[in-house]
Amino acid sequence: MDWHVITCEYPPSVGGVADHTRLVAEGLAASGDRVCVWCPAAEGEAARVEGGGVSVRRELGGFRPSDLRRVGRALDGFDAPRRLLVQWVPHGYGYRSMNVWFCLWLWARAVLHGDEVTLVVHEPFLAFGEGSRRQDAVALVHRLMTTALLASARRVWTTIPKWEECWRPYALGRRVPFGWLPVPSTTPATATASEAAATRSLYAEDGVPLVGHFGTYGDLIAGALRDLLPRLLSIKETDCAVLLMGQGSEAMREELLRAHPRVAKRIHATGTLASEALSRHLAACDLLVQPYPDGVSARRTSAMAGLAHGLAVVTTKGRLTEGLWQECGAVALAPADDDDALLDEVRRLLASPESRARLGEAARKLYRERFDISPTVATLRGAADERAGAAHALAKGAEA
Repeated sequence: MDWHVITCEYPPSVGGVADHTRLVAEGLAASGDRVCVWCPAAEGEAARVEGGGVSVRRELGGFRPSDLRRVGRALDGFDAPRRLLVQWVPHGYGYRSMNVWFCLWLWARAVLHGDEVTLVVHEPFLAFGEGSRRQDAVALVHRLMTTALLASARRVWTTIPKWEECWRPYALGRRVPFGWLPVPSTTPATATASEAAATRSLYAEDGVPLVGHFGTYGDLIAGALRDLLPRLLSIKETDCAVLLMGQGSEAMREELLRAHPRVAKRIHATGTLASEALSRHLAACDLLVQPYPDGVSARRTSAMAGLAHGLAVVTTKGRLTEGLWQECGAVALAPADDDDALLDEVRRLLASPESRARLGEAARKLYRERFDISPTVATLRGAADERAGAAHALAKGAEA
């Protein structure tokens, strides 16, 4: 089976879409498929690289019409029908997130060249009424782009079910199949028990729980941490240390220390870490606290990293939270707008190693069954096989 993966970023470029694309491409290749990734250039990377069953062609440039025509001619050199797997996030394709040309190019690939376009929707579009008039204008363009994308798509996968609800009206009556394709952790659980213990000793004394947070410290999540962490560290009966991981963690620590200098010895930060080092640091934690203003969901790779490492995760329930989080019993949930309830959940788990262990085991089991890359690859390949079989049956029927 052949795949042409169209993406706005790919490693060594840094980003969630880049990491997800690499996992999917390598997973498909490991299953015996031929995979070609089409992406923009990355600094220090050759225009074309092959290895591990994945061919990477960095020829999409700035997604200008001239770039798209060049890539289109290259695609025409492959046998038809070509299977295009498009990683969609509107702000990833240039033109200030309004690259109508790219959407029309995909429509032309489907309608004029017979390519089978499958979309993976990481983000749907900007909302109306949440910013300036310019943002509302961009939101309108996003919806026009969505209509063009859905006119080209044979199938749409969404990283959370909510995105199907957002997108389906723009199919304008076309019966486009939608499905849920959760995002796996982009940080494999590679750390050994001894590596985790050695890492833990750098940040917490024996018997002192280590509370972690992994993320990029955007404004809304950072705001929740500014309130939660000083309160947690000020509680006399809660003797713990805090480890902040990920891009922006050092700045977050400095900000907390300016306001609360007394906690300097109990709060630590790693900055950005390579995958194996990040796994060691995650595995060193006794629990993760991951507040999200819109609630935990299957698109949150930081939460997925905690599940993959079998950690007790304390997180929030909000408007984007899928029902499975309440049903699975694999995370501790608090309402997204209730900081006191979030703190209470952290305190409850810090007081009970047994509860942390049970929650961590449930998290690991949920991840293996629902979120690991293996089910993702199997879903993609199964849908492609089903479509290929249907097309073959139709062709045989026409011959008869």
